[in-house]
Amino acid sequence: MFGINGGEFLILAVLAVFVLGPDKLPVYAQQLARLVKEVRRMATGAKEQLREEVGDEIADMDWRKLDPRQYDPRKIIKDALLDDDDEAPATPRPAAEKQKALAAPGPVRAGGQMLAAGERAPFDLEAT
Repeated sequence: MFGINGGEFLILAVLAVFVLGPDKLPVYAQQLARLVKEVRRMATGAKEQLREEVGDEIADMDWRKLDPRQYDPRKIIKDALLDDDDEAPATPRPAAEKQKALAAPGPVRAGGQMLAAGERAPFDLEAT
């Protein structure tokens, strides 16, 4: 339960006898037993209260599906990127058009027209 094996538990029990003494050990053991019973009772009550408030749908829920350890971020991103099948795929541009676009000199206006030599690009003071 706490990652303690049998040998470690035995060592802890012997240490408890020496630290607490044989006269106080039974009292503390009874208190520990009461605490464990109370915690179990509270956990059972919480389960029953949850079942009453949520209903029977919680019993039918597949909890393994919600386990975060099963998710692979790479798969989630890949699925999200490939999920947009509604849009038409972009048609690839021929290589000649790509070279032409890369070699186009100077800035271009929003309408696709080239700026004249010495003309400054439009600047919006409110946008920056």
